[in-house]
Amino acid sequence: MKSVGRMSQQEKVEYMQTERIPVLVGKMSVPTIISMLITALYNMADTFFVGRISTQATAAVGLVFSVMAVIQALGFYHGHGSGNYISRKLGAGEFDAAKKMASTGFFYAFATGIVVTTLGLIFLKPLAILLGSTETILPYTTDYLRIILIGAPFTMSSFVVNNQLRFQGSATYAMVGICSGAILNVGLDPLFIFVFKLGVAGAALSTVISQITSLTILLFMTRKGGNLRISFKELHFGWYYIAEIFKGGFPSLVRQALGSVSTVLLNRAAGKYGAPVSDAAIAAMSVVNRYLMFCYSALIGFGQGFQPVCGMNYGGKRFDRVREAFWFCVRIAFFVLLGISAVSFIFAKPIVTIFRREDLDVIRIGTVALRYQIVVFPLSSFVVFSNMLLQSVGKTFRASVLSGARQGLFLIPIVLTLPCILGLRGVQMSQMVADICAFLLTVPLTFGFLKEMKNEQTKLG
Repeated sequence: MKSVGRMSQQEKVEYMQTERIPVLVGKMSVPTIISMLITALYNMADTFFVGRISTQATAAVGLVFSVMAVIQALGFYHGHGSGNYISRKLGAGEFDAAKKMASTGFFYAFATGIVVTTLGLIFLKPLAILLGSTETILPYTTDYLRIILIGAPFTMSSFVVNNQLRFQGSATYAMVGICSGAILNVGLDPLFIFVFKLGVAGAALSTVISQITSLTILLFMTRKGGNLRISFKELHFGWYYIAEIFKGGFPSLVRQALGSVSTVLLNRAAGKYGAPVSDAAIAAMSVVNRYLMFCYSALIGFGQGFQPVCGMNYGGKRFDRVREAFWFCVRIAFFVLLGISAVSFIFAKPIVTIFRREDLDVIRIGTVALRYQIVVFPLSSFVVFSNMLLQSVGKTFRASVLSGARQGLFLIPIVLTLPCILGLRGVQMSQMVADICAFLLTVPLTFGFLKEMKNEQTKLG
């Protein structure tokens, strides 16, 4: 049997709606898990190599991560918005509609990236201060942030093409594009930072070059097999496309944009204790967030393998297969995260030490924060797959509520209040408390929708 990537669109749809769920999810998930892990690895690479410069440089990378999260959020907004639409239309056999959306989503994202670059460079220093830069961190922040902003259009567009390929069932092609850029970044980081002596600017330049490389390869991959190609001829303007992208992408935008806001607030809360403690606290939270993002990336990758299975089967009214795939993924993810949580809790101190072994305050603060956050990590299995389920089938409101729960609805008020009561310990505990609250909210919303699907399946016989 030919590989999924070489199938025609019709063959992919038939395969998605007939293959056994464990086999199907496995084939879709392995490439996306690899992609997400390697992407997270090269995000960690900046923190690792910059950590050899100074505590202030490490803190600066952590601060700019909030802006990178917004850029990524806008990329996922257009990528998930167009991708969810594409998978449902493919499942329903409407191939022309899917083709138009692929190009429209791509060019909308590139134009949005140009706007972000322009505004960001105009307000560069005020933005760096808003992110939580202290006087000692500010020069590093502006050096890193300037280059990241210049690369925004290419970064956003690469996320769009990557997600569109995934939603078409071509996860392996998407993996090749993303991983190529990620591996390049790991190689360029030490070259630019230490050999060319560019410091934090070298880390940012490495990231941007890698994103441009990924985009180039991903665009080439759209021309392979039966994938939808990006073309100016298929670009369509109008409120219909804007509305469809909004419905499928808004939950992603909410999740990551609020995550960026909460990270800024977390960094500002950590920076209230005066130097050198404030710099160490910001650096410690940066290290913890990057490590958890790496662990979280495997879960997101698994979920991304679930999304095209969910979208195409929902579009074909195979609600029984959607429910089966959901519970299969939740069970597997829970036990894997339980193992990761146990190992990370035990080895929390060595993990933090890898990134900033010269600063004992960073190690001390980071170790406690990591243990607080990792202890509730297994709950994310249910929260993440519930969110992806609702988003993939077009339940925009419920998906948006869940997307915003962990990083916004709960974390933002918790960050604003808990540190005032518990001091630095409140900063370290905030994400853990928010994760528990998000889980409690997810349970009734998800079970309600699963019951709806079961009733629909009964009606269909």
